[in-house]
Amino acid sequence: MYRGRQVLSFKCLQHTILKTYQDKVGKTFLSAFDVKEVNPKKFLFIVHRANIAKAAMKSFINVFGTSKTMGMYYGNIKEIEADYLFSTIQTISKDGNLNKFDKNYFDYIVIDETHRAGAASYQKILNHFQPKFLLGMTATPERTDGFDIFKEFDYNIAYEIRLHRALEEKMLCMFHYFGVTDITINGNVLGEDVTFNLLIAKERVDRIIEKAEFYGSDNGCTRGLIFCSSVEESNELSNLFNERGYNTVSLSGKSSEDERSDAIKNLESDTETEKLDYIFTVDIFNEGIDIPRVNQIIMLRPTQSAIIFVQQLGRGLRKAANKEYVTIIDFIGNYQNSYLVPIALYGNDSYNKDTLRKLMVSGSLFIPGASTVNFDRIARKRILESIDNSNMQLKKDLVKDYELLKFKLGKIPMMMDFIEHGSRDPQLYVDYSRSYFNFAAIQEENLQNILSKTEVKLLELFSNEIANTKRIEEVIILSFLLKNESIKIEKIKAAVFEKYGVSVDRVTIESCIRNINFQFVTEKENNKIISIKDKYNLNIVSCSDEVISFTEEFKLLLKNETFFSFLIDMLSYSGVIYDKLFNPGKYIKGFVLYRKYSRKDAFRILNWEQNPVAQNVGGYIVSSDKTNCPIFVTYHKDENISATTKYNDGFINNYEFEMMSKSKRTLKSPDVVTIANYKSGLRIPLFIKKSNGESNDFYYMGEITPKDGSMEQTTMPDGKGKHVSVVKMRFLMNQPVENSIYEYLTGEND
Repeated sequence: MYRGRQVLSFKCLQHTILKTYQDKVGKTFLSAFDVKEVNPKKFLFIVHRANIAKAAMKSFINVFGTSKTMGMYYGNIKEIEADYLFSTIQTISKDGNLNKFDKNYFDYIVIDETHRAGAASYQKILNHFQPKFLLGMTATPERTDGFDIFKEFDYNIAYEIRLHRALEEKMLCMFHYFGVTDITINGNVLGEDVTFNLLIAKERVDRIIEKAEFYGSDNGCTRGLIFCSSVEESNELSNLFNERGYNTVSLSGKSSEDERSDAIKNLESDTETEKLDYIFTVDIFNEGIDIPRVNQIIMLRPTQSAIIFVQQLGRGLRKAANKEYVTIIDFIGNYQNSYLVPIALYGNDSYNKDTLRKLMVSGSLFIPGASTVNFDRIARKRILESIDNSNMQLKKDLVKDYELLKFKLGKIPMMMDFIEHGSRDPQLYVDYSRSYFNFAAIQEENLQNILSKTEVKLLELFSNEIANTKRIEEVIILSFLLKNESIKIEKIKAAVFEKYGVSVDRVTIESCIRNINFQFVTEKENNKIISIKDKYNLNIVSCSDEVISFTEEFKLLLKNETFFSFLIDMLSYSGVIYDKLFNPGKYIKGFVLYRKYSRKDAFRILNWEQNPVAQNVGGYIVSSDKTNCPIFVTYHKDENISATTKYNDGFINNYEFEMMSKSKRTLKSPDVVTIANYKSGLRIPLFIKKSNGESNDFYYMGEITPKDGSMEQTTMPDGKGKHVSVVKMRFLMNQPVENSIYEYLTGEND
């Protein structure tokens, strides 16, 4: 028995997959939805073009053999007696054809291109038939035209496959991507507002041809698509290529179907007099076009949409006989939105800047199979600059993704919904509004004025000070307490060790209790720095006889279901992200190598009783008990900082790091002496960020040890014509720095 309605979402995967219906794809489709297992007596497959219906039927025949009869229903072909019928929407939606079938005639109906279900022809079919099971397939279920496709299918999303998953499943051919720098002409860098004459300049045409020939194609017989910014650019570049001896055409939205069909046929032709080398176009080949033998894609336009980028890349991913791979050549100018390139290539929709930087540094590490991603130095630098300079939390973008997910779910989305559906990192909503609840309350009338000021403030504090994914112990304690109201300290220790293999000491447990009660974080009150706990009179947990418990006053707050649900949600999010980024091989006393931490995160994890005032920290600070001295370094310093903070800090190599003490220090200064006497038990964790433009957080680089005998007292300019004393120090890295992060941090900043 089949029941309900489902929509099949192939988001971010080109229609190449569905519309070719290769045997592999057909089998995957059938297996995923148990069409063969449920064995419907009458089955209807509706598509929008006859050639797709034929390809789909061929795939089904390969799976079912002769156990089912297959028939076509389009134009003048009406094989109505077949068990499995394949029809076009245009044919079956006609009244004369539709009325030949009883509403219960088909057990199982599949509708392709379901995102068009708001159209009259689709609605006519949906209103007429009442199958036992209705399945919709679409690459773009999130509509912005007002039609709620998810509601139409009871918010059931049966399956979602993205580009990377399709590559892993070997449903597509592999690709080699090359991000190359677009040319600078007469000192003018090509950007969004570049003049037309520069787009078609001889130097640019030379460079396009040079790179196209250099990177080539799998078999040396290139069949390429070139995506341009405008019809004028497409037309003129095609002419200029033809003048250089290539055989190309330019197609636009004004080109007839015959012109397009002829161009595709000639691009795939083996006849020397017919074969095209390239088709130049703007956007008409983004989707719905099947050109299996394409083996080179050239992108000559700014990336304005990750979806369109993948659609264009996908034109070359169709498998074909004797085709090994497709070459992608992306010319990257000075484009504002080039940060969309890694979002598209790596299939990461989080819009988390740190994640995107990590992906850029990783090269091909996170690309499935044998496919590769390569950027030249300048193109890579431009994308990293775009990541740094772009605002990833514009309200309009946050609202758009919030509404799309709400549209998809049929309910108010929570933080975990964003994670489960691979959407924007919900931490961006926290960064924008201090808590996810605050943002949701702006969008939803029924959430406004539902919490007290104390509850709103607590959700903000829990979001930023506890559930920020940087330390897990507080999250575990709170999660246990929300289920049990009290928990033994030993059980907390056992739970952490069992899951992470980490032994938690009593000092860390005490630090967690302080932080849950918000004693660690501070605010200013009447020109005095006091703890958040004292300022807002907060009391969350107590500890007695080795048992941690919620206070009675906090238990009362938990009776508010809204407060409780948003608290549980943020803790779940924090746990999932921590687990995702936790690496036992890179875990060192609370920190994970190359994860990013704020100064406040570092002090909390180092179990400081209170977050120190920023101006007291500078580049480093020794704890009052002299057990640790975290060092914070901005590798590429701004030119406009004061002369006495322009320290010469940097790596000598992957194993050694050199830095200068604070100004006006000598070999006898207390902090210098403490560092020199590190053998008495001083821990020195090193944190580095590339530049102030990157973010306020620092990469944890590991623990460092002073190199004995390397401290040297010297001087540095004070910016006023004099010099002040300073101590140069050299450290040994306890863990050699990995090459990727080393090259990223030490690379040029401008």
